[in-house]
Order: sequence, then C-alpha cells, then structure tokens
Amino acid sequence: MPLVNTTEMFKKAYEGGYAIGAFNVNNMEIVQGITEAAKEVNAPLILQVSSGARKYANHTYLMKLIEAAIIETDLPIAVHLDHGDSFELCKSCIDGGFTSVMIDGSHLPFEENIALTKKVVEYAHAHGVTVEGELGRLAGVEDDINVSAEDSSYTRPEEVEEFVSRTGVDSLAIAIGTSHGAYKFSGEPQLRFDILEEVARRVPGFPIVLHGASSVIPEYVDMINQYGGNMPGARGVPEDMLRKAASMAVCKINIDSDLRLAMTATVRKVFAENPSEFDPRKYLGPARAEIKKLVKNKLINVLGCAGKA
Repeated sequence: MPLVNTTEMFKKAYEGGYAIGAFNVNNMEIVQGITEAAKEVNAPLILQVSSGARKYANHTYLMKLIEAAIIETDLPIAVHLDHGDSFELCKSCIDGGFTSVMIDGSHLPFEENIALTKKVVEYAHAHGVTVEGELGRLAGVEDDINVSAEDSSYTRPEEVEEFVSRTGVDSLAIAIGTSHGAYKFSGEPQLRFDILEEVARRVPGFPIVLHGASSVIPEYVDMINQYGGNMPGARGVPEDMLRKAASMAVCKINIDSDLRLAMTATVRKVFAENPSEFDPRKYLGPARAEIKKLVKNKLINVLGCAGKA
C-alpha cells in the first residue's frame, strides 16, 4: 500500500469516535516498534517527523525507513511534518514525499497565521498533501518548541470557524490544557473539554488535533529515576482524558515524550544491570520491544483505533 494523506483516516475516525495515533520517529528502532505494534492490531498510523528529527536522522534515511515499514506492514500510513515553522520547510517536505504537513503559525498574530497557513495549504493541496494548522499556544519544551506558561494561551473557539474557512486547512491543533514535554501539570491534570465541545459545535465534522498528549507513564519515570536519571515531578495527561477526547472531535493525538521515556528507561535499566554491555543490539533491542508494548496499549486502550486499518 502506498503512503496516504490524512483525509480518509480522519473521516473514518470522526465518524467512528476514535483517534489516529501520531507517533514521532527519530531512528530505526522507534519506527520498527511503532509499526510492528500497529501491524499486530491492524491500526492506521501517522508517523511524524519534526524538523529536529529531520536534521538528526536525515530526510532520505527517514523516508527509506518508513518505506520499509510500508512493505513490512501494508498498513495505511501517513508521513507528517510536525511543527513546520515556515513555508520553505513545508515545501521541502512536500517535495520530498511527505503526505501531510503541519504549519505552526500559532505564535503569529491571527491575520499573519491565516496568511502563512493559506500559503502552505495552496501548495500542499496542489500536490495531494493535507495540512494541519494551529490556533492557541501550548506551553512546554520539545525539540525546537519552547513556550513559557506565561506565553501559552487557550484556543478561542470564536476564531476557529473563520480560520478554517479562510485557510482551507484540513485539520486544526487546538490548545485545551495539554503541553509539550514531560512536565505537563504542576497540580491536578485538567483539560478544557468545554473548549473542545464549542469548537466541535462551530465546525461540525472537522478533525481536531491534540498536541502534547503523552501520558508520561509513571512506570517509565520511576525506572529512569531508579537507574540514575533525574526526572522528579514528571507527569502527563491521564489516559482516560485522552480516550474521552478521542471519542469527541479529536481525530489525531500526538505522542512523542512517552516513546522517549520508554526507550530511555529501558536503556538505563540494561546498562545498570549489565554495566559491561557494549553491543547496541543488546540495549536497543529491548528498547524497541518496550516501544512496541507501549504503542500497542495506546492503539487499543487509548486511541481506540485497533482494527480500523
């Protein structure tokens, strides 16, 4: 099966009350862990590449890894640019074979965000590529994204309808209380489902995206701290909240930090228990297996997209 854009998978997800997992990829083991899990439960996938991952792993290497995953799984897979910050970056990814891109103009004034997003949409649609925009700003740190709590802002539902109609964007990331990175909440986790409901009322049937939606699974945080790490107070979005969002208008849920935590925790454990180990296969292999286990749980119990490919 060739790579697909997100149009059909989002349409089915909205109608079916589930979400597609958008997992960030950086290397072979992460790609394999994610796609092997999806194949076992027959789930559609979005593999996301940030500008940082593209610089780290090289565009061609990443695309060839994903091409191999297509051959091995025969699943509907979209390749998506996560947090594109310029028209030039989006164009480069479109020209390089990506089937979906995000243009993040959320830091710009409303009219400038519209203008930039519309420019990307026009180029992308001419090449059969879908586009995700963003309104509202998530706090937190991840790759090149660094937004303080003071500079973050909830999405204003009254702006969504105008933004969608004027840009022609295919999906929209909104800010309802999630944040990037592993430190998402200082107090009790809380998501603004009232904003999500109002957005869905204003643009019925339109796919909404949730960024910063890793659960920061305590088991992995504890493992990292146990084996020499230092991540006190790390916490994420409870999985029952994500399942609720997936049953509403949210069709795409981004997951990155959980993958990093699973890999890091496993590698730390191997080194702590086998300090003489120096064969990368002996620590990257278990890390890949842990990512597979994590992703399988997300697909079945959180996103609800198992069996939907």
